[in-house]
Amino acid sequence: MSRYRESTCKLCRREGVKLFLKGARCYTAKCSLEKRKYAPGQHGQNKFRESEYGIQLREKQKVKRSVLMTERQFRKFFKSAEKEEGPTGSNLLVKLECRLDNIIRRIGFSSSIVTARQLVLHRHIKVNGRICNIPSYVVREGDKISVSNKSKNLQVIKSSLEENEGAGLPEWLEMDTSSLTCLIKRKPTREEVTLVGGDVKENLIVELYSK
Repeated sequence: MSRYRESTCKLCRREGVKLFLKGARCYTAKCSLEKRKYAPGQHGQNKFRESEYGIQLREKQKVKRSVLMTERQFRKFFKSAEKEEGPTGSNLLVKLECRLDNIIRRIGFSSSIVTARQLVLHRHIKVNGRICNIPSYVVREGDKISVSNKSKNLQVIKSSLEENEGAGLPEWLEMDTSSLTCLIKRKPTREEVTLVGGDVKENLIVELYSK
């Protein structure tokens, strides 16, 4: 399985925005983007005039990297979004928001998308009572996400829940902290998408793939 193996901080620096790939660290002064607000590499501090294509590409890369997807995986999600009713861009963002690894981060079982993916791959997460080890699984209305019984005492989950205490959840999610179970009440709306802080111009992504 293809995956990104280099420094995730370089991704934030390249896109010029915080993608929050390292969880709580991204909120501190240790964040690489706070120290070096320019792209990585020997030409990172040079100024370039971006073309229309370059602007569209950066928007797509920003969203793709916020969930650590490969180009092939991202394009597959895009083609699936095209087949659904409604605006393709909004459909795409909603599908990405509903990925299992993103849900795990959103409800506080992990502090970053990287840790969330590890929890899923290491079989600590259940969907509707059955182990699911597919981070890209798209949850549906009525699904119940929970931590397996043997994993409820994992320190990484306890620490993350403590960090996220009081952060609140969107209306489309319902959390039972006593049983560590989350109910997907409905699909999120475009306005409820939190990828890259919700600051995404999805029309640029649609234009890029329409060429």
